[in-house]
Amino acid sequence: MKLFLHAHATHPDWRIALALAGAQLDAQRGTADHAGDTTLGWVYLTDHYAADAEALLVELRQRWPGVAWVGTVGVGIAANGVEYFDEPGLALMLGDLPREQFRVFSGVQPLLGFGAATAQIHADPVTPELGELITEMAERTSTGYLFGGLASARNRTLHIADGVFQGGLSGVAFTHDVALVSRVTQGCQPVGPVRVITAAERNVVVTLDGEPALDCLLRDLALDGLEPREALPRLRQTLVGLSERHEDALARPGQFGGDTRVRHLVGLDPGRRGVAIGDNAVAGQRLAFCSRNVDAARRDLVRICSEIREELEPETLPLTTALALQGSEAERAPHPARRVAGAVYVSCAGRGGPHFGAPSAELAVVRHALGDVPLVGFFANGEIARHHLYGYTGVLTVFLGTSPL
Repeated sequence: MKLFLHAHATHPDWRIALALAGAQLDAQRGTADHAGDTTLGWVYLTDHYAADAEALLVELRQRWPGVAWVGTVGVGIAANGVEYFDEPGLALMLGDLPREQFRVFSGVQPLLGFGAATAQIHADPVTPELGELITEMAERTSTGYLFGGLASARNRTLHIADGVFQGGLSGVAFTHDVALVSRVTQGCQPVGPVRVITAAERNVVVTLDGEPALDCLLRDLALDGLEPREALPRLRQTLVGLSERHEDALARPGQFGGDTRVRHLVGLDPGRRGVAIGDNAVAGQRLAFCSRNVDAARRDLVRICSEIREELEPETLPLTTALALQGSEAERAPHPARRVAGAVYVSCAGRGGPHFGAPSAELAVVRHALGDVPLVGFFANGEIARHHLYGYTGVLTVFLGTSPL
């Protein structure tokens, strides 16, 4: 695969935005480094265009016949080094994957008879038993690895898979021949130790390491001796990080690992000295109370980008190649040694914009750390990686131009 084509634009009229993006794609198509015969396209649009999604898809098919399209709507969308929040915008990416190596699926086009290794998922957040559907989808792939996210919109939470859908999930599956690397970045930092849930009932954690969960919470927040009502202002800013007992809850001291799912603290049970969380709690799971932390989120985002680069770049390079990969040169143009054809970034809607300090700051971090590679994505109402549904995270997936080293 060559470099994917990618473009983004904003305009109150989606037709003009699409025309602007189309001009960018046409200019790239004429260069030797970029894909020519495109087969798979990604389209992400802000909810300003949601009402016209069907007409937009028709126009995409007319402009690029033979291309299969996947995507979704978001309150914000992502492109290479820029994000569009609370404004009309769209981002497109076109790749040249061999047609036998991917298959688009949806509720009207089931994934049957296809040897899926991995899959990208877009879903409607109001879908009943969505967690079970995600797990079932992961079981249909040979690696068990999914990536993607839930549509986010103030009007219409749609997703696209050669059609426009509401409810359920859709996406595109890939065979083993499509080489990709994916990482999860966390946006929260633990405020106390990781403990084991020793007693729970539905979504109420009753005890942690044999102690009342509420007492552990107040101690971790240095609120010992306060009544729960007095501690409410601080408790409203507190979240919980959940992981299975066999998974690593902390990647390193003070930082969650990629398998930790962040959930809201939704209530207290003073009678049993328990805490209620926004998920089912199971005895044996690990739990740590946490809070959102901008510095930790930025550091972890840089970490996953660096891990991806290290995985893609050989340990030893010719001098000319090594020089090309340094400094501003790396930011201007992706060197073939990186072998990144394109990337998809799905981030939590609560992470973008001001959370990182300035508009587009999060995408600027990705561009600086990963390089100037084709990238599209959106800000989600929940992020998907492996068979888990996350919150307050980012999921970065890169497609490789050649097989992994």
